[in-house]
Amino acid sequence: MSEVEQAPAKESKESIPSKDTIDTTSKEQDEITTTLANESKKSNFLVRTFWTLIMIAGFFIIIGSGHIWCVILILGCQIAVFSECIAVTSASGREKNLPLTKTLNWYFLFTTIYYLNGLSFLSFFQRRLSFFEYKIIAIIATNHKFICYCFYVIGFVLFVCSLRKGFLKFQFASLCVTHMALLLVVFQGHLIMNNLLNGIIWFLLPCGLVIVNDIFAYLCGITFGRTKLIEISPKKTLEGFLGAWFFTALASIILTRLLTPYDYLTCPAANEINSNFFTFVTCDLNPVFIPQEYRLSPMVFDKIGISSITMKPIYFHALNLATFASLFAPFGGFFASGLKRTFKVKDFGHSIPGHGGITDRIDCQFIMGSFANLYYETFISEHRITVDTVLSTILMNLNDKQIIELISVLNSVLFKKEVVGEETYEKLVDIYKSTTA
Repeated sequence: MSEVEQAPAKESKESIPSKDTIDTTSKEQDEITTTLANESKKSNFLVRTFWTLIMIAGFFIIIGSGHIWCVILILGCQIAVFSECIAVTSASGREKNLPLTKTLNWYFLFTTIYYLNGLSFLSFFQRRLSFFEYKIIAIIATNHKFICYCFYVIGFVLFVCSLRKGFLKFQFASLCVTHMALLLVVFQGHLIMNNLLNGIIWFLLPCGLVIVNDIFAYLCGITFGRTKLIEISPKKTLEGFLGAWFFTALASIILTRLLTPYDYLTCPAANEINSNFFTFVTCDLNPVFIPQEYRLSPMVFDKIGISSITMKPIYFHALNLATFASLFAPFGGFFASGLKRTFKVKDFGHSIPGHGGITDRIDCQFIMGSFANLYYETFISEHRITVDTVLSTILMNLNDKQIIELISVLNSVLFKKEVVGEETYEKLVDIYKSTTA
């Protein structure tokens, strides 16, 4: 064979890389991949930390700005979470040309918000904005439930009319998901709003306990977690679950000590809707914020010379809230995880860089808020009758003639108690007679 014929063979042997060269290239690629992964984790950590600080700062600014801004925050979260849940569960049906289905989702959302909050807003602002000077507003407020029912029936009829063959399963599934979101998100969000109006502390304390529990469940889990807690969330451990309970209980005492000295946080919003953190606020405190003496068992404490202790009852209630935040509220997060796994998505959205969606951050807050409201109404509320509640009831349920009759009776009572003089009383009686004549 000639040298010319042997040359290509020689060149082909030289072009084949050696085993050492392949190993070196593979190691370099692995190093590059590892470096890129580390840089990605570092970048994600920085973005997540930055937006965490932004959220914390924004939350405290809203809390300090007053009840109105807190109500707007809760409404915004309700709408955002509802939107994310609907988007995740209807992802598989986006290609279906059913525009009325999406429209009806929003229709049912705002109908429910109006039903739950509309009357409260009218009652709350009636004295400040003089809503009831307008007859149409008074009629709307008086017939609130009937109007809301009519809205719902209209939505129901529109849904039935929108049904199409071949899409029935998707449409009925969408209706079921919508009502599930209305119950678990909007209704419970309404109860959280009631907590806020009962006093910012009843909104802030449950939120803080859930956040603390989430943080320490993670820290305890990565520190000494060994036993898997629940199948749907494999990273959750029993040790982290129980360890977080201890630290959440401790945090409840600390948070209560920090929050209770401020009347702005403990006073109901009945007469202070326009107040903020820098406004002077005062009210008759609920007894849970007033120190009380508790006698201790003499069999145990007489030996150390202690017969009683004095403390605010709110500390006991805070421990109960901490227990619920630790043992039951996390299942709201587990439920959300199950929903994401069902529809094979990592996050509910991308509205918060590094965190996912709004739902990913507040999934445990809804069940915690509903429990806090039930707990408050059962064990803490005094069910006080205020001027605002009485006035709202009068304006919504009595006609003009009945209101004048009521005022006349009240003036008679004041006259008999010698609060109103005889001459003034007779002038008032003449005025009311001429009005009803």
